[in-house]
Amino acid sequence: MIEMNFELAEKIAKAAHKKSKELNRPMSISIVDESGRMVYFSRADGAGFYTFDTSKAKAMAAASFKRSTMEIDSIKDQNPLLWFSVPSVIPGNALPSPGGRPIIKDGNCIGAIGVGGGLPDEDDACCEAGQATV
Repeated sequence: MIEMNFELAEKIAKAAHKKSKELNRPMSISIVDESGRMVYFSRADGAGFYTFDTSKAKAMAAASFKRSTMEIDSIKDQNPLLWFSVPSVIPGNALPSPGGRPIIKDGNCIGAIGVGGGLPDEDDACCEAGQATV
């Protein structure tokens, strides 16, 4: 089974940064492994100072729930108690906001990408660009 490693994480992040440049949005990119451990982080010049935290938390949410945070955001009203409880159970560790996608290889979640710095659709587009490299 393929696992998330530095080389793959860097490749994913570079593709996401390339998309962010096309969008003219400086962003931060976090890549985590399947357990939510940080493998790679990069912040473009001019990206907001909270984008590290948001990109990491989006990646962790995507890895944990094995689905995109765009999808999580669209269904969160189906279980409001869960999402109301998340900040107190795992403070700062999972953000169910658009901009996180799991990285799936051979049917297994090997990690996730999280992006912060743009509008929800922009963050998700950068995730998609990174995800497409795998």
